[in-house]
Amino acid sequence: MRQNEAIRRLVRETRLEPENFIYPLFLVSGEGRRREISSMPGNYQLSIDEAVKECEEARALGIGGVLLFGIPQSKDDRASGAYDPHGIVQQGVRAIKREVPDLLVVTDVCNCEYTSHGHCGKIVDGDVDNDQTLEWLAESALTHAAAGADMVAPSDMMDGRVGAIRARLDENGYQKVPIMSYAAKYASGFYGPFREAAESAPQFGDRKTYQMDPPNAREALREMRMDLEEGADILMVKPALAYLDVIAAARQAFDVPVAAYQVSGEFSMIMAAARNGWIDQERVMMETLVAIKRAGASILLTYFAKDAARLL
Repeated sequence: MRQNEAIRRLVRETRLEPENFIYPLFLVSGEGRRREISSMPGNYQLSIDEAVKECEEARALGIGGVLLFGIPQSKDDRASGAYDPHGIVQQGVRAIKREVPDLLVVTDVCNCEYTSHGHCGKIVDGDVDNDQTLEWLAESALTHAAAGADMVAPSDMMDGRVGAIRARLDENGYQKVPIMSYAAKYASGFYGPFREAAESAPQFGDRKTYQMDPPNAREALREMRMDLEEGADILMVKPALAYLDVIAAARQAFDVPVAAYQVSGEFSMIMAAARNGWIDQERVMMETLVAIKRAGASILLTYFAKDAARLL
């Protein structure tokens, strides 16, 4: 059953397709800007006109959609750029839906890129205040939906944020906009390159009080169950490779789509090893993506989306 590629292909249990992928993009102000992220080769901070070109290529490759992150021109302690109707992500959504209307556009709903301190919410007594942050998140999601986003993806890990977002969207006529919740987002060491890309490193402390503790898996299932009860449509696990067991447990426990984010550190490790000649980049890229899907994720958020789609 393994004697040649035709037989192996015939009996293959796990199959990747470009439509399984969501491709993350980082938006900045200006025009004609394409600054490579040093720790993430082949990925860029993009002005909106350049992001539109990336989206056109993604659509041509059959990629399932894009996920938008924004880097504002200025930041403050209220994350005002996150919920500004004319903010960078909101502008990006409008431009992409105007030029590439049939491409799925998902927006990351969080505050860390927009706060001067780099944390995901309002700081009270030196820590993020969960409940006061919910208003920022709900308003951000509403402005994204109003701009034309097909789906919103809250990534902050505040308790109750899915319910707050669902209520705000429904109250304003966006009942059909689904929520892909970063339901099990761990306080991971794999996010380093992303913090360069999104310019979102915390200026003090860490995010361990609101992101999940890496040793805990049963807690992840509780977080997912709460998000479903509040109205989440898709559950995401982040990161992916170190949490394949959590992805598999989610697939077993819940009858909804499961997404997994192959994060910046996972991407950059593969790229660094390949550039040193230690591994075959294409083989390891595809092997890891297959592993994530085999574990149970039907949606893969990955910086390899274009490269993998070309191979497929």
